[in-house]
Amino acid sequence: MGLLSWLVFGALVGWIASHLMGTKRGGLLKYIILGLLGSFIGGTIASMLGLGSVGSFDIESFVIAMIGAILLIAVLRKL
Repeated sequence: MGLLSWLVFGALVGWIASHLMGTKRGGLLKYIILGLLGSFIGGTIASMLGLGSVGSFDIESFVIAMIGAILLIAVLRKL
């Protein structure tokens, strides 16, 4: 995926994860950062478990990134 695709993917994942977790405050930059970090975390965990990776703009990558973003929000809430 190109840079623009990653930004759109990150924004979409971050926005949906924020709404699912009840942290709706924030702007586009927050959503992009959350989505990209979630993609990294989810992709790393999924790769270690042999479940897949985040390498393209498809449903599998979206679900993995969403799980990573939700985990990130949960950890940040605990801190």
